[in-house]
Amino acid sequence: MLSISVVAMISLVLLGTFSAALDPALEQAWNDWKSTHDKVYSEGKEEAFRRAIWEKNLAMVEQHNREEALGEHTYRMGMNQFSDWTDEEFNERMSCFNPDLAEETGENETIFQESDTPEIPKRVDWRSQGYVTPVKDQCHCGSCWAFSATGALEALHFKNTGKLVSLSEQNLLDCARKHEDGCEGGFYSSAFKYVRDNNGINSEKTYPYKAEQGPCRYNRRKPEATCSGFKDYYLNGNERHLENLVGTVGPISVSVNAACLRHYESGILYSKKCSKKLNHAVLAVGYDTVKRHGKTAEYWILKNSWGRRWGQKGYGFLAKKAGNQGGIGRHYGYPI
Repeated sequence: MLSISVVAMISLVLLGTFSAALDPALEQAWNDWKSTHDKVYSEGKEEAFRRAIWEKNLAMVEQHNREEALGEHTYRMGMNQFSDWTDEEFNERMSCFNPDLAEETGENETIFQESDTPEIPKRVDWRSQGYVTPVKDQCHCGSCWAFSATGALEALHFKNTGKLVSLSEQNLLDCARKHEDGCEGGFYSSAFKYVRDNNGINSEKTYPYKAEQGPCRYNRRKPEATCSGFKDYYLNGNERHLENLVGTVGPISVSVNAACLRHYESGILYSKKCSKKLNHAVLAVGYDTVKRHGKTAEYWILKNSWGRRWGQKGYGFLAKKAGNQGGIGRHYGYPI
């Protein structure tokens, strides 16, 4: 696998001297975007390289949004912190869910029986019931698995204690080494297994996030939450089962394709181009319906870990029961 710097240099060579092709009319927009996302580059080729990628993505986003205004799409795109990255860089940096690690938990999958399904609410949003902490940011570390896991653990802790506490992703990054690869990706159920076997996880306050893996500093005097076990599900896109769990259990750790979410800004995300290859983990915190152009559309409410500047203040609405968008409904789990 090529490193980010190697990919970037290869792309730079292939693009050649493109600075002359940059649009001077976009200078202010470029500077405003850099300021918003705290982007700083070395002068010369690096900034020209990033600017060229940014302009290409801007043209794509604007074209998509023109089509959306004509009713050709169900969601709008936006420029965000990933807009100066190549596709290769995005895939390299943000592919942080590793389904291969699922087999290492040693836990058997649970088979869903339709007859076991209780009455499912027509809509649910666990945010409004106090189960969900504020949106977090994994930064450049491939730690989505840890954020998805803490989100589910935070909800379980609230359900049992009435206290909403932000739990430590860094604790998982540093200490769950026998289960996970830290910033190189992982699996949320392996994180649940670590918390169970460790008899606890620290709070974010006790063990703050550093966005890089380091030595384990778990404070056994301050365990904030734990779990007695967990459930894993490996199904072929069974959104009905996932709906049952989100509607009756609480927020559920789910896996999706990161590229589908990359340029999302608002609306209900649906695209025939959305791959079902799983490489990202988020938290399903609810589902709802909306009427659009006289038709009713169902959607999942997903809490992402890309900060509040992404999507709807850190949340995304993914089309539900629409061909298993982004692979949702294939791999998911929660602690018990």
